[in-house]
Parts: sequence; C-alpha cells; structure tokens
Amino acid sequence: MNLYRYLEDFGRYVLMLGRVFRKPENKRMYFDAFLIEIEQLGINSVGLVAIISLFVGAVVTIQTALNLENPLIPPYYIAIATRESIILEFSPTMVSLILAGKVGSNIASTLGTMRVSEQIDALEVMGVNSASYLILPKVLAAMVFNPILISMSMFLGILGGYVFGQLTGMVGPEDFIEGLLLEFKAFYVTYALIKTVVFAFIITTVSAYFGYYVKGGAVEVGQSSTRAVVASSLIIILANYILTQIILS
Repeated sequence: MNLYRYLEDFGRYVLMLGRVFRKPENKRMYFDAFLIEIEQLGINSVGLVAIISLFVGAVVTIQTALNLENPLIPPYYIAIATRESIILEFSPTMVSLILAGKVGSNIASTLGTMRVSEQIDALEVMGVNSASYLILPKVLAAMVFNPILISMSMFLGILGGYVFGQLTGMVGPEDFIEGLLLEFKAFYVTYALIKTVVFAFIITTVSAYFGYYVKGGAVEVGQSSTRAVVASSLIIILANYILTQIILS
C-alpha cells in the first residue's frame, strides 16, 4: 500500500513538473515573480547562512586542531581539513539541508494556504497555468541564488576558521594560509556548486508538490510543510551520495 502511494506521488510529481516547465504565458509577469522570490527565498536567508557558516568554520578548525595535537603533524593540516570539510560537505550539503527547513516549509505552507483558500482554483478559472506561475519563479530563483549563498558560506566558513584559529592560538595565520593553498583543487568548488543547483531544484519542487496538492484546512497545511521538509531532506541526502559517486569517482 505504501509503495502504491509513493508511486502515485512520484507520478503526480512528474506531471506537475510537466506543467511547471511549460512556456510562460506572460514573461514580464513571471520575471516580476522571479525577482520577488529572489528576495524571499534567497536574500532573506543570507543572515542565517552567514552566522551558521562562520561558527561552523570555527568549530571545525578547533575540533581539528584538538585532534591533531601531534608534533609530527604540521599545523597547516588544520587549514586543509577545514577547507575540505567546508567546501566538500558542509556548505553544499548541510546548508542545503538547513535551507530545506527554512525555504521548503515556506514554499509548502504558502502554496498550501493558497490551495485551501481556493486562490489556486481562481487562477485556473482565469486561464492561468497556476503550477507554472506559482512554482517556476521559485525554482529558478533558488537555482540562481543558492549557488551565491553556498559560495558565501564557503568563504565565511573558512574565514571563521581563520579568525577563531588566531583567537584561540591553535594555528598561526601563516600556517593557515599555507594549508588553504596547499594542493587546492578548484574542481571541488565546481563539484559543490553542481550539488547546490541540484539540491535547490529538489528543495523547491518537492516542497511545492506537497503544498500545491494539499487537501483540507490549516492543520493539513502544517502537516504538508512537515512532510515537505522531511522528504526534501531525505532526497537531498540520497542525491548527495549519487552525485558524489558520479562526479568524484
């Protein structure tokens, strides 16, 4: 029974995507909606991502330094570990999971409220492709702005490690800079941004699906938001494994 329900959800999700990516009726209207979503889904998340990234970078540096208290291990290895942890996993994956909670619940609850208040039905009556008009700007906004957020997260995470490394005296500035530059692979940044774009698509479309097809009232809207966050997070973790195998293997 659960398998049938999952297959039904997947089929309906695919059909929804078919409606979402149809040619827009009014490009100017869609562009205006896109700019609004850039602010709501992207710019409004900058502060949260910045604070988390700074302190996680600091924690990674401190924990790495505590676990490398060996005179035979050069201090610059602390910076290498911080750099790899931030770029490869924390910024693209952990921040995306955080955004799945913040952005995903917002999308699901917004669309769910529009559904139960019959605003979506009103759009359909007026001949508007509601799935495309309501969801496509959110998808494009997240796919455009999330890589900017993740790039900022990488920078601030490493900066947090650098600053707190100095404040705690665990690694000197010269050693930290040397570690950052040693054997740096620019492709890792590309890999992280590829994951970010995929995760942005997952967050917006999965959350939109749960909100767009909600039935009932306020309670069901809240439940759909919870299911959207859980489903998005699980799919991101699975996609992270698949993309890592494909890109880095």
